Parts: sequence; C-alpha cells; structure tokens
Amino acid sequence: MKDQFIKIIEITFVCCVFSCTHQTKKKEQPVAVFDNKTKPPSSFSDTLKITSRSAVFYYADSVQLEKIKTITEKNIFDGSMHEYFYQLRSAHIVLKDRWPEIKIIEAKNVRWLQFVKADLTNEYIDLDKKNDAYGLFVFDPLKSPSQLELTNAESEIGFYFSTNKPLKQKRS
Repeated sequence: MKDQFIKIIEITFVCCVFSCTHQTKKKEQPVAVFDNKTKPPSSFSDTLKITSRSAVFYYADSVQLEKIKTITEKNIFDGSMHEYFYQLRSAHIVLKDRWPEIKIIEAKNVRWLQFVKADLTNEYIDLDKKNDAYGLFVFDPLKSPSQLELTNAESEIGFYFSTNKPLKQKRS
C-alpha cells in the first residue's frame, strides 16, 4: 500500500513537471483591425452637425472599408467586423432600453462631427483621426463630447449622462 502511494506521488510529480515545462503556442487574438497601420482616409468630406443629447455611432464608408479589408489579414478583418457588429448592436440595445431620451445618430458617409454646445461653442472631431472603423461618441450640450469604448459602452453611457457638469455661462 505504501509503495502504491509513493508511485502515485511520483507519477503526479512527473506529470506536474512536464506540464509546467511544456509550452504551447498561444493563439493570436484579433486586437486591432489595422495591425499597426492607420485607417485609410474617408472618401467623403461632409460634416454632421449635432446639437442635442445624442449617441453618435460612426462607420467607415464602403470605399474606406474596402481599403481596410485589403490591408488587413482576412481572419483579423472578419473577426473584427464580427466583433464590431455585436458591440454596436449591444450599445444600441442599451441606449433604447435604458436611455430612450438620448437621440441615436448614425454617422455614415461623413468625415467630420460638429458638436454644438449649449454656450454655442463648437467642437469638431475628424473621424479620419480615429483608427477604428466603427465607434461611438456621446454628447450632452453642457459638456464636451466623449468617445466611448464599445466594449464598455453600457457603463460608460451611464457614467457620461449621469454626471452633468454645466459649462460656465457667458454673460451678456
């Protein structure tokens, strides 16, 4: 009985040693669409004006998307597009269910976003400078717009819209 117990311990020890020293090749995860390349410029130069509390979803235009596809490995591109689809869908659902008063704007075929604040100042965002093919900005005219991480959209939407820091009002 004692010999069997010692053999079991020895076998367990040997298995542990070999399993700890055996290295496996890790699968690469599709982290970035462009693999350290920059997003191709938009084929549009239009500006979308936003004046009210909004969630602005932006998308690459069809020509831009084709260019992205040509500079990205197929499996990374396909995985990223799949991921974007579900992240955008999830953010839309959260907004419709929990924040129905927030206007949802789909920014397609535009390069610039113009946010008009309550004090009538403007903030511009050049979507060519954003390296993601898809994304989300939230805007309250009392604050500056904020780009949210799609993976954390649910909590970030709530945080942005529930913390209202008014702008200093201009005196007339």
